[in-house]
Amino acid sequence: MAFQYSRLVRRKSVAVMVAESGANTGGGELNRTIGVFQLAMIGIGATIGTGIFFVLSQAVPLAGPAVVWSFVIAGVVAGLTAVCYAELASAVPVSGSAYSYAYATLGEGVAMIVAACLLLEYGVSASAVAVGWSQYLNQLLDNVFGVRIPQALAAAPEAGGWVNVPAMVLVALCALLLIRGTAESARANAVMVLVKLGVLALFVVIGVRGWNTDHLANFAPYGVTGVYGAAGVIFFSFVGLDNVATAGEEVRNPRRTMPLAIMIALATVTVVYVAVALVAVGAQRREKFEGQEAGLAAILQDIVGSSWPGTVLAAGAIISIFSVTLTALYAQTRILFAMSRDGLVPPVFRRINPRTTTPVRNTVIVSTAAAILAGLIPIEFLSEMTSIGTLVAFMVVSVGVIVLRRTAPDLPRGFRVPGYPVTPILSILGCLLIIVSLRPITIVASVIWTGAALVWYFAWGIRHSALEPPR
Repeated sequence: MAFQYSRLVRRKSVAVMVAESGANTGGGELNRTIGVFQLAMIGIGATIGTGIFFVLSQAVPLAGPAVVWSFVIAGVVAGLTAVCYAELASAVPVSGSAYSYAYATLGEGVAMIVAACLLLEYGVSASAVAVGWSQYLNQLLDNVFGVRIPQALAAAPEAGGWVNVPAMVLVALCALLLIRGTAESARANAVMVLVKLGVLALFVVIGVRGWNTDHLANFAPYGVTGVYGAAGVIFFSFVGLDNVATAGEEVRNPRRTMPLAIMIALATVTVVYVAVALVAVGAQRREKFEGQEAGLAAILQDIVGSSWPGTVLAAGAIISIFSVTLTALYAQTRILFAMSRDGLVPPVFRRINPRTTTPVRNTVIVSTAAAILAGLIPIEFLSEMTSIGTLVAFMVVSVGVIVLRRTAPDLPRGFRVPGYPVTPILSILGCLLIIVSLRPITIVASVIWTGAALVWYFAWGIRHSALEPPR
């Protein structure tokens, strides 16, 4: 038993991780092609669009107009964690994000649990936003051509359809772009992010014209419980801040670039989310949000009395959600890449195609699983499952900052958490507060998933770990 425990707590040296990634030499197995702007765009691209384009239809019925505060709460918790990510990303600039940080600070057993949460977070978030993509695609087709994809082919079985074909097609397109190359994917994502920011700015400018203070009456009809419940549902929309940290081995000058990109992404995302949510609840009665598809487009159409603003917004949402799915799939493949290098999952996940310098087989496997989820599972359940995976990863990162300050105080850091140790402690408490607000079925499903990951670890990973002594 003692030997088994020693395996669970064995840690991978930060020096070894940095050497493997080539952070000090500019080398590594993956090409370093991403700069500050492109990395910040990855963070923004993975975040904006994940929630704001469609999650209001789930969050407003829980909190009413006070959903604005739900976004603020989620943003504050994400912000506390973002600065913790910034410190660890500058100290351990490798692929794998919270998984790698946990491996360096808390040991192999905890790293495996975090990996399970991250795989849940990114795999499910890619599927969730792909489901939302089909809603806006139908809105665009209806406005431009007067046709819609039949419900049977545009919704999951539980949502009244057979299979969500557009969602599966979106995942396949993202997979093809990722296979082509990281630099190409980063450039395409940057363009899509600029388009989505422009579209959301359009929504704010036009949406203010429909502002009605009567819509804000009875601001918090379900009280504090409703506000925190909505925060739990929408928290998955901040998953992109973690996405930045998964690119550690493909970033130029990672110790400077990664903290800066995280801060830029956090500031941009928080401002845009709160602005759009505030305008939306001021322009439309809360009763209309429930079950509303392509909600932001519908709000603009009601204000203007014409379909053109909704058409523009729907087109922007299609581009925006494409970038979210792209970056979520990218992050998941890089986590599996790091795990495979550590021996905890099969070698197929770390094999690099010499022509594209991308993990092609890894990408195909991940995208296939995400496409199946997107085609068959409704968005409400996917959103909450993403939230809990994100929150657990965020907590571990905050704990990791405290541990690494004690175990490696002299480790070079390009950024240090302000207000230490209060900031990481508040981050941990904030994550716990949102977790307890989630539905019991979400928590149970997450525990079952984590249990399955531990079964895999004890059956296979623990014996194949790169830290396992040779026999």
